[in-house]
Amino acid sequence: MADSHHHRAHVLPAIHLADSYLPQVDPRVRIIAAVAFAIAVAAAHQFLTLGIALAGALLAAGLCGFTWRTVLRRLLPLEILLFLLLLILPIATPGTACLRLGLLDFSEEGLVLGARIALKGNAIVLALVTLVGTMEATTLGHALAHLRVPQKLAHLLLLTVRYLDVLHQEYRRMRAAMKVRCFRPAVDLHTYRTFGYLVGMLLVRSFDRSERIMAAMKCRGFQGRFYMLDHFAFSRRRDLPFCLAAMGLLGLLVLAELLWHGSETGTGTSLPLVFRAFACTWLGASPRF
Repeated sequence: MADSHHHRAHVLPAIHLADSYLPQVDPRVRIIAAVAFAIAVAAAHQFLTLGIALAGALLAAGLCGFTWRTVLRRLLPLEILLFLLLLILPIATPGTACLRLGLLDFSEEGLVLGARIALKGNAIVLALVTLVGTMEATTLGHALAHLRVPQKLAHLLLLTVRYLDVLHQEYRRMRAAMKVRCFRPAVDLHTYRTFGYLVGMLLVRSFDRSERIMAAMKCRGFQGRFYMLDHFAFSRRRDLPFCLAAMGLLGLLVLAELLWHGSETGTGTSLPLVFRAFACTWLGASPRF
């Protein structure tokens, strides 16, 4: 328990941070860039745009010092989900059949939709892992407070990340106590009932611990906000190149979506609203929706 107070928890604790450029960038800039990138990729439709976005996310992971093994380990749960989608969508989506296996028809529209979702998911998750997941939990909460995020949301994030490890230790102690009492899980009613008791006791102990923590914080003068003693400083030498690169990547995504869409349809009237607004802002014109 004492060691947990000295543990510098990251949002993704297993990531080893190397002495690379990206983790040194101002956390506020990284959060804004991650949100803008996620919105742009989610609104994108063309495969060229999604390919550029994924390449940019991979480049950011390289600048952060990630190895291929680390990237694959972090994306593995997402890849399993996307693999299931790639199996289900071609069957569930009506359209032109491009493959038939027995009674199952795989539609071309479903395959295209699954590939598009896979590219979007990988690009967004990899960017979030690279830009946000490498921050310490306290740094992330501090940056959110500077960005005028509601204080309750920042407090909830900080306390959740901090006490997840504490609750996990409590769970391990209760599991060890069950093993000492010769409990062996099996597929029967007794096992289900025992695990139900385990979850219930964990919730009760978590509630009791939260009350004790709140009482201790009030005894130390907590009045609903954390006072920040240190503040971030924007560095032109360190942060400005990242800002220019992020803006250039976003502009390239907009340009690729605009040009590719125009070459396919001959018009830009059905371009997603996000890209149309961004393009008009970039060019200094008034958007028409």
